[in-house]
Amino acid sequence: MYNVLMFVDSGVDDSLALMYALQHPEINLVGVVSAYGNITKEESINNTAYLLKLAGREDIPIIAGASGPLSGETAVFYPEIHGEEGLGPIQPQENFISKIKVYDINKIIEIVNEYKNDLVIVGVGRQTDLALPLILYGKDAYKDVNAFYLMGGAFLVPGNVTPEAEANFYADPIAADSVLEKAKNIYIFPLNVTNKAIIRPETIDFIADNTQSPFKDLIKPAYDYYYEAYQKLVPGIKGAPLHDVLVLSVLTNPDLAKYVKRRVRIEQFGKAKGKSIADFRPVPEVDPPETLDNIAMEFDLERFVIDFIEVFLAQKNQK
Repeated sequence: MYNVLMFVDSGVDDSLALMYALQHPEINLVGVVSAYGNITKEESINNTAYLLKLAGREDIPIIAGASGPLSGETAVFYPEIHGEEGLGPIQPQENFISKIKVYDINKIIEIVNEYKNDLVIVGVGRQTDLALPLILYGKDAYKDVNAFYLMGGAFLVPGNVTPEAEANFYADPIAADSVLEKAKNIYIFPLNVTNKAIIRPETIDFIADNTQSPFKDLIKPAYDYYYEAYQKLVPGIKGAPLHDVLVLSVLTNPDLAKYVKRRVRIEQFGKAKGKSIADFRPVPEVDPPETLDNIAMEFDLERFVIDFIEVFLAQKNQK
């Protein structure tokens, strides 16, 4: 069983990842930090609360994250990809924020202490909220966290928000660099692999027709909106990449991906802002072992698709 604290911004792929976590029999979701990213912080919190209610898991604490990056710059949102409120065409009818208890950032440390040495942090949104405890409590804030699984970056491949930068690291490169330098045992899932984590529309149709998931009515319309956006971004693409779901799939299937160990830094300013930097020369510079991160560079697509189907059809615990 994995005790997981998730950091999300509740756009389509974040929300599908949250649905995956809520349905996986080996994941104990102990909290969700919901913040700006694909949508505003308020929309993100509302979507998170909506999904938790559908799952009957309103006991899981929601932590309010940041409204924008550490630099103070105005956050940029992506309704053309994720919809006006982050779930494609779906708009939750209720305003959950006014009806639920939302915790502040200190709750992160409470959870870390409660699950000391038995907690995995999964960050599939901007890195701002992950950096805040390091600012407030210092470099030891996460010393009792087992591992960090982060979606972000692009190494030796094009970015998706600029020619060189991936959206999560680009949105707050100061925070991203701080987290990568100060946190330990980090697994990074860059565009190198997540762009290939494609789920085809026929797979979604099969799930929608056969699942008894509490998210049954959300999966297909949210995916279809997202896929339509990707068809414009990547002409000829045969499905939509579920960047954030891949992170959780590998967490629960550790041999699904292959990694290289490199020290990763993020360019914070200028035209290369948000660029992921690592030494991929044949003989890379030798860095101290404690500074090295695990960068996923390959994964088994077929097994990922099967895992996705099994989780959404509630077949994982039937093996």
